[in-house]
Amino acid sequence: MRGSMLRAKLHAGQPVYGICMEGIGQARWPKYFADLGLDYVWLESEHSPNNRESLAWAAQLYAALGIAPLVRIPEISNAQASMAVDLGAHGVIAPYVETVEQVRTLVGGVKYRPLKGEALAAALERSEFPNPETKAYIESYNADTNLIIMIESPAGVRNLPDLLAVGGVDAVLIGPHDLSISLGIPEQYEHPLFTAALEQIIAICRAYQVGVGMHFIGNTPDWALKLARKGFNFISYKGDTLFTAEGVRAELGYLRAQLNS
Repeated sequence: MRGSMLRAKLHAGQPVYGICMEGIGQARWPKYFADLGLDYVWLESEHSPNNRESLAWAAQLYAALGIAPLVRIPEISNAQASMAVDLGAHGVIAPYVETVEQVRTLVGGVKYRPLKGEALAAALERSEFPNPETKAYIESYNADTNLIIMIESPAGVRNLPDLLAVGGVDAVLIGPHDLSISLGIPEQYEHPLFTAALEQIIAICRAYQVGVGMHFIGNTPDWALKLARKGFNFISYKGDTLFTAEGVRAELGYLRAQLNS
């Protein structure tokens, strides 16, 4: 799946499925994961020590194998967003977004590259381009790029209608850990305050016809399914590190228990 198809599905409310890749892994991983039917992977550079070169190799490989590669950047920055797309990402995931100014910064880096300076300001503020040819070029040049913003705080939830009104956002990804902490209910994912925040975010995203999801970082598939049925279509389930750890714990643990019994 290319980024353009991913974006179309996100806006249509159709489900897409992927996982977080905290590490880039061995060279065989992209082909292995491509055979598992993933629509996208998001490559982590906020909390993992992946550098620009390793991200580029991974993004190019996943794209070549038909999986849309997204990159979570470490901070809200036009330069970081542009860099992620330049290295081959079909989209950018931006953490902890709260303000209209932050969204405009990200849209500029993801949707309007390589415009900068006064030309970028004119495009963002007034939809003005040097000429129609330039506008068509920019749209074609960025045809596969997606912008996903993360909502991880009460301010993000409160400001979400204004954030989406800017235009250019393709999906919202909820960061449950940070959101629960900033709500004052750390990791209490069944708490009424947390549930109410999820439902509010889903309703706003549906009204603006953008995708919406949550990174299901733990617990069971049934727990994720129950929450996903509230209206999520951007399904992000666990990641390479957690899947590996759970597999080792369950299967090697089973062998150890049986052989030591």
